[in-house]
Amino acid sequence: MRQYLHIKSKHPDMILFFRLGDFYEMFFEDAVLASKELEITLTSRNNDREGRPIPMCGVPYHAVDQYLARLIRKGYKVALCEQMEDARQVKGLVRREVTRIVTPGTAIEEEVLESKRNNFLAALSPNGDSVGAAFADLSTGEFYLSQLEGEARWEELTQVLAHFRASEVVLPDEEAPEIARHLPRELLSQTTQTPQPSWTFQDDYAGRLLLDHFQVATLEGFGVRQERAAVAAAGALLHYLRQTQKSSLGHLTGLRFVQARQYLCLDEPTVKNLELVCGLDGNRRWTLLAVLDRTRTGMGGRLLRQWLLRPSLDLDEISTRQEAVQQLLASAVIMGRLGELLDPVRDLERLLSRITLETATPRDLLAVGDSLAVLPRLARTLEAFSGSLLAPEFDLLEDIHQWLADALEPEAPVSLADGGVIRSGYDAKLDELRETARSGKSFIARLEAAERKRTGLSKLRVKYNKVFGYFIEVTRSQADTVPDDYVRRQTLVNCERFITPQLKEWEDQVLGAQERIFEIERELFTQFRRRLGGEAKRIQQTARFLARLDVLLSLAEAARLHRYVRPVVDESRRLEIRGARHPVLELNAEEPFVPNDLDCDTDSQQLLILTGPNMGGKSTYLRQNALIVILAQMGSFVPAESARIGLVDRIYTRVGASDNLARGRSTFMVEMVETANILNTATDRSFILLDEVGRGTATFDGLSLAWSIAEYLATEPSRRARTLFATHYQELTKLDKIYPAVRNFCVTVREAGGEIIFFHRVMPGVASKSYGIEVARLAGLPAPVLLRAREVLSRLERKELDLSGQKRSSSTHEALDDLQPALFQ
Repeated sequence: MRQYLHIKSKHPDMILFFRLGDFYEMFFEDAVLASKELEITLTSRNNDREGRPIPMCGVPYHAVDQYLARLIRKGYKVALCEQMEDARQVKGLVRREVTRIVTPGTAIEEEVLESKRNNFLAALSPNGDSVGAAFADLSTGEFYLSQLEGEARWEELTQVLAHFRASEVVLPDEEAPEIARHLPRELLSQTTQTPQPSWTFQDDYAGRLLLDHFQVATLEGFGVRQERAAVAAAGALLHYLRQTQKSSLGHLTGLRFVQARQYLCLDEPTVKNLELVCGLDGNRRWTLLAVLDRTRTGMGGRLLRQWLLRPSLDLDEISTRQEAVQQLLASAVIMGRLGELLDPVRDLERLLSRITLETATPRDLLAVGDSLAVLPRLARTLEAFSGSLLAPEFDLLEDIHQWLADALEPEAPVSLADGGVIRSGYDAKLDELRETARSGKSFIARLEAAERKRTGLSKLRVKYNKVFGYFIEVTRSQADTVPDDYVRRQTLVNCERFITPQLKEWEDQVLGAQERIFEIERELFTQFRRRLGGEAKRIQQTARFLARLDVLLSLAEAARLHRYVRPVVDESRRLEIRGARHPVLELNAEEPFVPNDLDCDTDSQQLLILTGPNMGGKSTYLRQNALIVILAQMGSFVPAESARIGLVDRIYTRVGASDNLARGRSTFMVEMVETANILNTATDRSFILLDEVGRGTATFDGLSLAWSIAEYLATEPSRRARTLFATHYQELTKLDKIYPAVRNFCVTVREAGGEIIFFHRVMPGVASKSYGIEVARLAGLPAPVLLRAREVLSRLERKELDLSGQKRSSSTHEALDDLQPALFQ
């Protein structure tokens, strides 16, 4: 217990998994907490100094990953304390050490991670007017850093954090409160925050750490020059990883400097409202990612997600991706062949992380070998695509595949402890010992037959167990007739167990050989794993080519299946889309989806006012055009007849009603905060979707705000973004008479025989009315409510009632008559 308490004192904020034989045990408050969270039995052992039982619980070592996963998902940190010596060869206390710390941002276990989603650890480091950010995925070896400057640095940092969606953030302990003050509380609440000593964020220390790790003289080769805050964040992150993993981190082979202006910016509300990766109801089935994702590998799935959440602003990059998709679509036979070849490829990035962190099993190494086996055939298939992203310019890794095939048994077990990992013929000493073990076992079989004949005991058996080794077992009724050279070893209810000198001699030989076999296999396997880790950079480069090929193949298959076309993406400020469709809804619609056109630019048609009834398709129209922009700039084909996309630097959405009561924000307050962000940060390259702005407050307040917001977007030179503005405020349609770049559009509907028919067609013009009561009838409101609503609406339209439902006095009537024309003159 002194040993346990000493180790626990060094990791007070973690649950300590303390290895005792075949179990990881927890004691004291860790046991109480873990038993509750893991729903396992809480027991006790011994007593403390006051005579109280010590709480204790435990989990089997062979099943530890599933228990780790449950704790990590709940935000806990776990320190794994292992036995560093063989207990059979130590007199007294076995030496134990913490060999690894598992946290939400450093987990590499399959049970914790989603195969097609990154698990980033972040570090933040403010420095004057700058703030540095670094992100690493320990499970894949990806390592990024960024630096945000000026007054907008915190707002830009919020966007960067939203893009990477780190599960854990490392902060300098002295500045953590200040950092938290500048970032949205809801963003921080979604991640584990880990303060670390501020000295680890000093840029000189951090810089030396990075130079030493990457074995370089300067970081300029990674695109880093004077970004001191970014270097401080990256170095602190590397320091934290070394402290938790207790390893060299050999799979972190490179560093990539990223800037916000490299990508089309999608903030958290936009990602949520457009349902890019998760539906508003939490379901991931009907999302844009689900429509596109036909990737065969986890690494391909993660890269596809990255392209979707960070569409490019580089025209050359977009064009080369589109060209690769075009080439694949031109040959259905090659597409099918490539898909077949990628099917057996495993997640090389995550396998490599387990290899370099020395947690990989024999099956993991076999998976690497099986994945590398397809590379020569893949290269031959890709030879037709020279000069493009599909060109087979990757390392075939044939030498690595060959020695893995020579060394590993094809049917190697999951655990090294089960033996049979190294292939026969690889090591002469190992083969000799195996022959000894096999001959010993055949001797045992012969011995059983000989002893039955010598003793005349027909039920005599020669058996083995881990506790007593080899022994001769006879029934209790025959125990008195055994020969004199039988030495009693154990008495059971129904039988007696004996040993003979001859059996003992062979037991020593067989067990000795088996023990030595295990030692040699363990030594050889450890050598293989380290040798493979030494080839991390080569394997990673090939893995990233395979991931990119997987994504391009997925985009091509989606384009073929759903009839997508190649868009033109250029430097213009125009959005011209013919026959646009919603890529998700068209697959889920009960009736054929109605395509629509969009023609929007920053000159003649900059602000489109869209009116029409609920359920008419206004929100769908807004969203589908935003999704087409995202698809185009990630390099995908798009659901349309044709499309010309002038580069968009940022997409904003103000859609729907939501509140944030935890921060004291009403629905309308959230709406205004999001709208303020749009008006303060949009540029003439942005694309803005506004849906029913102003509906969360009183009618005249909301109408006034909607009018002034639309007017601001139409007149402010620095904010003349391409804008779609859906509204029920018919008054806004008067703006096209005042501002030349404002245009009115409506979704078409017809009323016939008391029914309304939705055509879902967007046409120039103004909707005649909102049909709100008719939509309410479709929703099932009681008939008396609908009848009264029509009566109130009729009187309001004749100006007989005020908004409380009371008849208006003549003076009120006159006052409102005077007010209305003045507001919208």
